[in-house]
Amino acid sequence: MTKRILFVAGDPSGDEHAARVATESKAGGAEILAVGGPALRAVADRWLGDVVSQGVMGFWEPLKKVPYFLNVLNRVIRPALREWEPQVVVPTDFYGFNRHVARSAKEAGRRVCYFISPQVWASRPGRIQTLKRCVDRMLVIFPFEEKLYRDAGVPVTFVGHPLLDVLPEVSASAPSNVEPRVGLLPGSRPSEVRRLLPVFLETADRMPVGTRFVLFAARTLSNAFYDGLVAGRRPRQHLLEVVRDEHYSVRRGLDMALACSGTATLENALLGIPTVVAYKTSWPTYLLARTLVNVPFIAMPNILARKSLMPEHIQTRAKPDLLAQALVSLWKNGSARKAVRGELLALRGQLGGPGAARRAAEAIVGEAA
Repeated sequence: MTKRILFVAGDPSGDEHAARVATESKAGGAEILAVGGPALRAVADRWLGDVVSQGVMGFWEPLKKVPYFLNVLNRVIRPALREWEPQVVVPTDFYGFNRHVARSAKEAGRRVCYFISPQVWASRPGRIQTLKRCVDRMLVIFPFEEKLYRDAGVPVTFVGHPLLDVLPEVSASAPSNVEPRVGLLPGSRPSEVRRLLPVFLETADRMPVGTRFVLFAARTLSNAFYDGLVAGRRPRQHLLEVVRDEHYSVRRGLDMALACSGTATLENALLGIPTVVAYKTSWPTYLLARTLVNVPFIAMPNILARKSLMPEHIQTRAKPDLLAQALVSLWKNGSARKAVRGELLALRGQLGGPGAARRAAEAIVGEAA
């Protein structure tokens, strides 16, 4: 009997990680149903709908999308559970919506493997108990998450971080560029990019003459989207190249980067790229986050290292003058930049090694037995 698996992802990185696990599951003979974005759509045997394009994030902003997601849950997910009877449902990250997916799947008698845990270690640890009631197995990507779930009595498997399946190996030696080559990574969601890219371009204007900049465009956003933001704002004295770099061939050659907090910071860390982190969100979201988050850093490389390897400039500190100062300081201090590169590359050893997608697929197919 063919094992049928339903994957549900709601953001670009979750969509890509889930698609790699789905590909490994298909290689093992599974049939894939999916709700997500372009990556899952490309691998699915039966495509049920797109939610990634909604670009939902934060605490307050998703409230405007509640009717949309209720419609997806009631008219797409629940009917699919009845009609197609997947043996396993794999909610991937995106806790606000996927906890309802997991609950619906359990009510329908399906096995649930939740892939990529919400950040229960950073805020709202009570979510572990919510997941305990509707999840058969957590598939976690950071080693410290395994103990949290095991201590709470939740079946858990540490599969390793899926980025190690796609990132190239890099040399311990830094690139030998004469003039600094700086990456600009303002996020993957439209709201993030609209908020941060103008700040990043103003930062570029404050950098020494001759600095070269590379703007990394998200695969989910169109060229026209970036053209509208960049037009008239190009750094006046610098070369700005806009690239789509799915295989990291350009990014691995950067001297340093300015990046939105999120997946990009961990990618940069595992590529050994010294990075200045910036983040801005709406004030209601920021003020609520300050009351809920109980970790000293927001960038995952800093959390893993338990110290500030990547300077963080959040909300009012995400200003062009301060960001430029941090980048110039990195460039001028070559020995410090080299030391940071070494510490960043050392983080690879904490994340389980390549093969995360395969290990996750094996656990999921095992639940379907």
